[in-house]
Amino acid sequence: MSRHITLLRAIFQEPVSANIHWREIESLLHHLGAVIEPTHGARFRVVLNGVEFILHHPHHGSECTKQDIKQLQEHLAQAGISPSLYEADKNQP
Repeated sequence: MSRHITLLRAIFQEPVSANIHWREIESLLHHLGAVIEPTHGARFRVVLNGVEFILHHPHHGSECTKQDIKQLQEHLAQAGISPSLYEADKNQP
């Protein structure tokens, strides 16, 4: 199973997971076709499927907070990304 679907499931699980690393999220977003640009300080502008949002790189360590993951869930959902949609898309011939 792909590490990307495993990560997507972790991002969308309830209760929200807090031990997800920024580099994993960055890798997933690139895999999904997102454009990621540093903006100001620890902020990154992300454009995914025509949806633009800002993500914050964790200040201390590399793990994202539960709040960061919750916001990421919302942004991914707005961009039409979910574990089930990702799996369905990957199973298309």
